[in-house]
Amino acid sequence: MNSFINWLSKHVVPIASKIGSIKWLIALRDAFISIMPATMAGAVATILNALVRDIPTRFGWTGFVNAMQPLIGINAQVWTGSLAILGLVFAFTFGYQMSTQYKVEPLTGGIVTLGTFLMCLPQSYTLTLTKALSKADAKTLTTAGAAVAGKSVTGWGFFNFNTFFGSAGFFTVMIMGGLAISIYIYLMHKNITIKMPDSVPPAIAAAFTGIIPATAALYVGGIITWAFTKFSASTVIEFISKTLQDPLLHLSQGYGSVLLMTILVQVFWFFGLHGTNVLGPILDGIWLTAQIANINAFSQHQALPYLWTRNCFDLYAWIGGAGSTLLLLIAILIFSKRDDQRAVAKLAIAPGFFNVNEPVMFGLPIVLDPIYFIPFLLAPVVMVTIAYFAIQFGLVSPIKTQIVWSMPPIINSLIATMDWRAPILQIVNGIIGFLIYVPFVQAANRVKPVVD
Repeated sequence: MNSFINWLSKHVVPIASKIGSIKWLIALRDAFISIMPATMAGAVATILNALVRDIPTRFGWTGFVNAMQPLIGINAQVWTGSLAILGLVFAFTFGYQMSTQYKVEPLTGGIVTLGTFLMCLPQSYTLTLTKALSKADAKTLTTAGAAVAGKSVTGWGFFNFNTFFGSAGFFTVMIMGGLAISIYIYLMHKNITIKMPDSVPPAIAAAFTGIIPATAALYVGGIITWAFTKFSASTVIEFISKTLQDPLLHLSQGYGSVLLMTILVQVFWFFGLHGTNVLGPILDGIWLTAQIANINAFSQHQALPYLWTRNCFDLYAWIGGAGSTLLLLIAILIFSKRDDQRAVAKLAIAPGFFNVNEPVMFGLPIVLDPIYFIPFLLAPVVMVTIAYFAIQFGLVSPIKTQIVWSMPPIINSLIATMDWRAPILQIVNGIIGFLIYVPFVQAANRVKPVVD
């Protein structure tokens, strides 16, 4: 056991430490965190509409639904300004956070990535009609700037709101926005800027400083997107979605991908690295993208495209935080005879119910404790396996709304899935995880606490 831990410490921990210190990964993680207010506002709107429209409609309560139309309409507006444009919001926050990490003017950085993202979108739309338009109708559309040819009408300046402004834009932001912001940062660091006198107000000076780097970055994005549209039958975002984003999201739905991510988070945490933060760019970049797609599909009464999403880990594998340490705390309070561990458990149990587990990770500690390494790794692996196949076989509904990570167990699963079976699955997993921890708590009773 000690040799295995030493091997992990020698070969895995240095890699994890390097990953955790990469600035652009930190920026990516922080960019996803920054969009949380918009995500939660949209989630509230989605949940409310489910409660006052979708569920009552199933029971035929049309009178109640009609009375709730003003609230339903308001919720639709909130969704439009939050979840529906999350890709647009992320485009700005990514550039802002990248600029912050590399210590250059951040607002201009956000503008660069936002502008680059918009360049990547299809900017025209062709509508195929069932029959040719009359001359009067065709003239009206032509006057408005559309091109009419037989039964097809093509208009410029149309962004496909539902298709590209949501989570479908995340990967394009990361790739094309990442390229543009890298050019901006590079030129800023090389001082290829417009210098203003010290007497100029700081806000104006900062704006002028970023003119040359931002212009160069946007032109690079413009050249790429223009050439792509000119010489191919697709656009940049459509190409990235089909060749990279869709395959990765499909791969993320496999059991192997889910299991590997669970194991890596546990291993990183065991060595004192914040596993969910270190791997946050992957967790959010892939599984949060899938979750936002589910939420938007649910709000539009469409089939949910993905079964396993970001919050599935939190609900079913990490009850009380990574490692499901809330279950360990309960086991300690029931079976432990060690005063030191019981004291930590009493202090950590309340934060644990809100998924804050740093007190137990570093206070017990679990970090580098060979006794708890096995259950800390094994419990989430068993729990994620049970949950994965329960969802795959349709025993529990996939996640369809966003929840706050600090929401207590049972409540979080019910709200996230709107399925009464989800809390039952969570309870079953909790019991299993608890039983896995119990023998190791009893084994720890035979170990004398270290006294300095």
